[in-house]
Amino acid sequence: MTDFSDLLIRPNHLRTIPRLVVFDWDGTLADSTGRIVTAFQQALASVDHPPLPDESIRGIIGLSLANAIAELFPDEKDDFREALAQAYHRCYFANEEPVALYPEAETLLKALGETGCMLAVATGKSRRGLDRALAQTGTADYFHHTLTAEETRSKPHPAMLEGILDYTGSLPNETWMVGDTDFDLLMGRNAGTHAIGITHGAHPRERLAAARPDWLIERLAQLHDGEWRPAEPSKRPAV
Repeated sequence: MTDFSDLLIRPNHLRTIPRLVVFDWDGTLADSTGRIVTAFQQALASVDHPPLPDESIRGIIGLSLANAIAELFPDEKDDFREALAQAYHRCYFANEEPVALYPEAETLLKALGETGCMLAVATGKSRRGLDRALAQTGTADYFHHTLTAEETRSKPHPAMLEGILDYTGSLPNETWMVGDTDFDLLMGRNAGTHAIGITHGAHPRERLAAARPDWLIERLAQLHDGEWRPAEPSKRPAV
C-alpha cells in the first residue's frame, strides 16, 4: 500500500498566510462530481451512445467540456463531439436542484477572507454554470476574481491561473492552487504556484499524489487551522 503520510503533513513553506488562494469548484468546494457524471451519462444516452464507466467520466472532470470529450472520444468526428457537448449542457442545466457545498466550505471561505487572503475560482465549468452555482450557494461575494475554461485555455495549461494572478497582482510564490484533480495540481505547478490536492473529489488519492502536490489534504478545514505565521514581505518589483 502506498504511504501518503508525508504528503498529509503540511510542509514548512505553507505555514505562512498566503496572499491568494485559488479554488477549483466542482469536487473541491462543491460536492458536484456525481451530478456531472449523471448528466454526462444522460447526454450519452440522448445521442444513442452506450454509457461509459463512471470512473472514466470522473477522470476527465476539471477539463473544459471540449477537451473532456476529446479525451474520451479521440477518434470521433467533430459532429458527434459537438452534439454530445450540446446534449451535456441540456442535461446538466435541466437539473435545477441547487448545488451543495462541502460542509466546511463556506466556513473556510469566511475564515480565509478574515485573514486578509484574496480568494478566486479557476474552473473547467462554463461561465453560465459557474454563475448559477455561485448564485445558488450565495458565495459570489467571497471571491475577488473567477475564470472559467470558456474564457481562456483549459487546465492543465497555466493560462487560467496566470490570468487570476495578473488580475489580483499576486505572485506565484504567494499563491495556493487548491483542487481535487491532477489537472488542478499540474496547472498550479505550470504556473509556479503552490499546488494543494484534496482527496474528497473526482480523482483518487494515488492520481493526485502522482502529480506531486505540495500538500495533500482530506478536509477543507485543514487549509486554515489558526496556526499560520505572518507572511514575509514579498520581493516585488519596484513600481
